[in-house]
Amino acid sequence: MSHTVLATPAVDARRFRDALGHYASGITIVTGHDGAEPLGFTCQSFYSVSVEPPLVSFSVMKTSTTYPRIRETGRFAVNVLSCDQAHVSGQFARKGTDKWAGVDWTATESGNPVIAQTLLWVDCEVWAEYDAGDHWIVVGRVRELSPEGWHSGEPLLFFKGRYRQLSAVEDAA
Repeated sequence: MSHTVLATPAVDARRFRDALGHYASGITIVTGHDGAEPLGFTCQSFYSVSVEPPLVSFSVMKTSTTYPRIRETGRFAVNVLSCDQAHVSGQFARKGTDKWAGVDWTATESGNPVIAQTLLWVDCEVWAEYDAGDHWIVVGRVRELSPEGWHSGEPLLFFKGRYRQLSAVEDAA
């Protein structure tokens, strides 16, 4: 069996970002409350890590001004957005604005904001944090999660630089 070696250009930041944009991801809002006000930021790097113990993870840029305030509390919630919440994602991605303007929310038992109409939410305590280049990888132990039937609907996705939503693929069988 023969193979060829692919010659590719150097991996610069823009090329890397464009290439990884071909991987669809869900959109979340990571939230917290520092006792003075609700906090939050848009995050598309979220995934489950372990079932026993129940762990999840997200990545956040080290330049974030919101995450350090959440970190100080030792806890956070992750809100998975539905396909009709693209405006919420955009609102929480902007700096220097009132991210919570017009956003309905309730608090978890630990006080973290849960955004109305999300597909699901998990409330966590910080389990670990890892240095990863220009990001922090944060692992949280899930202490509370949305009840079954919390909200039905489709997820908000991000693919090739744009918000998307699922469409059914016909079963070939």
